[in-house]
Parts: sequence; structure tokens; C-alpha cells
Amino acid sequence: MQDFVFLCHAIGQEVHWHEPQADVQLSALLLTAASLGLVHTLFGPDHYLPFIMMSWSRKWSTKKTAMITFLCGLGHIASSIILGFVGVAVGIAIGKLEGIESERGNLAAWMLIAFGFAYMLWGIRRAYLKIEHTHDHFHINGEQHEHKHSHEAGHGHPHFKGNKTITPWVLFTIFVFGPCEPLIPILMYPAAKSSTTGLILVTSLFGITTLATMLTVVMIAHKGINLLPISKLNRYAHAASGAAILLCGLAIVLLDL
Repeated sequence: MQDFVFLCHAIGQEVHWHEPQADVQLSALLLTAASLGLVHTLFGPDHYLPFIMMSWSRKWSTKKTAMITFLCGLGHIASSIILGFVGVAVGIAIGKLEGIESERGNLAAWMLIAFGFAYMLWGIRRAYLKIEHTHDHFHINGEQHEHKHSHEAGHGHPHFKGNKTITPWVLFTIFVFGPCEPLIPILMYPAAKSSTTGLILVTSLFGITTLATMLTVVMIAHKGINLLPISKLNRYAHAASGAAILLCGLAIVLLDL
């Protein structure tokens, strides 16, 4: 992703120096904004996989899934926009802003790893407690019968499920810390050199494209996953969701996605 960002940055500089007409520059920036909004979202599974898996494991409705995805995506974009606007306003060097974004990205990745790992362990425990086992019961009159039960009802203590507002807020916090890496170096500074109107247009288009891509992927997967014959895997849904979120965080740290 960094190589792609660097290439687009170079293209943006070429447009700026060799195309004196402001409308041509702005058109190129708008095209870049839409392209980056689409590409950086599709190539970043952390933008949609957590919502897909959590909506499946926690049985979120379509409306709830869309709302949580939208709010988390909005927080994800808004945090970088605010930082970028502040940087443009006070003239902070682009290198410093990129450094801040990098640190925010590392923090968000480790938050994903921690949350995914904790949720996976809870899901494994919950799956184990759902396993039914048999006890033989002997009565005084000599009769014997088998009794099946699981420990979930009496000993499960499903804390994640008990407070259904915790998970969306955890995801929202993580996504607020997660930066939109291409936004500041490629879009906001070139746009600021053109005009305030260009800055707003380019930033808005990037944000709208990112949100639209997130919602489209999540909604398609949310509808599709319910059509798959995976009812037997429902017991492991929470564990699988935690593992997916954990892998997203590891991919960011290890593969720089």
C-alpha cells in the first residue's frame, strides 16, 4: 500500500507542475480521490471483515450492521480529516503528519489484535460450554436415565453478550484511531495548493467513496453469509470472529496493509 501511495503522490506532483490549469488539476485530484477511496478500502480487509464477522456471530440485523459500519467508517475518516485540516491550517510539515498517522495506525492495529485475541478466547470458551454431555441419573427405586445438558446456562457468564453495546463502541474506538493513510499526503496537500473549494471537494469525495465501498462490501457479505449452509458452525462463530479480527491486526503489523 505504501508503494501505491508513493506512486500516486508522484503522479499528483507531476499534475501540479505540468498542468497549469486549475480545473485540470482539480479533475485529476478528484479522480485520484475516488480511486484511492475504492482501492485502499478493498485492499484493507480491516475496513470490512470485522463488521462482517461480528454481524454474523452476534446476529446483528441488516440495519444495525449498516449503522455500525457507517459510524465506524465515519469516525475512521473524520479523525484523519480533522488532523489534515489542522495541519493545512497551521502549516505542519507533511512528514510530521505522516509520522502521526503512522503511530495512530500502529496503535489501531495493536488494539485490533488485543480485541480479536480476547474475543477469540471468549468465543472458544463459549463454544466449549455449549457442548452437551451426558450424565447417568440413578433413583432410589432403581430406575436409571440419561440427562444431557451444557454448562453455558449456569456457568457461561457471557460478558460480551451481557452488554450488547460494548462491541460496537470498541470497534468505533479502534476505527477512530485507525488513519486513512493516503488522505493527507496525496489528497489534502495538493488540494490545499489549489483552493479551499478543491480541498473540500477532494476530501469529501474520498470520504464518500470510502464509506460507500465499506457499506457495499459489508452489506453484500452480510446478506450472503446467511445463505451459506454453515449452521453447524454457529457454535464457533464468536471464536471465528475474534480470530478474523486478530488476523486483520496482524496483517497490518506484519504486512503493512
